Amino acid sequence: MKTPRFLLRGFRRPSEVASLALGKLEREVLEQAWQRREVSVRDIYLAFEERIAYTTLMTTLDRLYKKRLLDRRKDGRAFLYSPSVSQQELEHGIREDVIDGLLGDGAEGVRPVLACIVETVSEHDRELLDELDRLIKEKKRQLRRKET
Repeated sequence: MKTPRFLLRGFRRPSEVASLALGKLEREVLEQAWQRREVSVRDIYLAFEERIAYTTLMTTLDRLYKKRLLDRRKDGRAFLYSPSVSQQELEHGIREDVIDGLLGDGAEGVRPVLACIVETVSEHDRELLDELDRLIKEKKRQLRRKET
């Protein structure tokens, strides 16, 4: 039986979590940093075709630095910013946070979450269920090796 899709209050899909954790401008600036690998405020200012105030972009880069998404180094009187995480690492971190939130109730809450994951995966694609089984077996082998 297919259950209706809905969002519980306070629960978001991983893509929505990124949207809430980072403002639209922050996401756009981070995209520029990922594309260019290292940027200055001026680079971003020009990339946005001078539509956004220079000081706003300076503040945005500083916020991303404080959120540890960008590194920075001094270059004369300016800072150069570079991504401290890749786009994949950010997405992985968001997924981990969502899963940690789901499994946060301890052993009591894990079984229903795992059952739901298996049910949802099997509805989408039988091959995904086989992949899940393969990943579980591989993780068990790794854990056994660590124990010996």
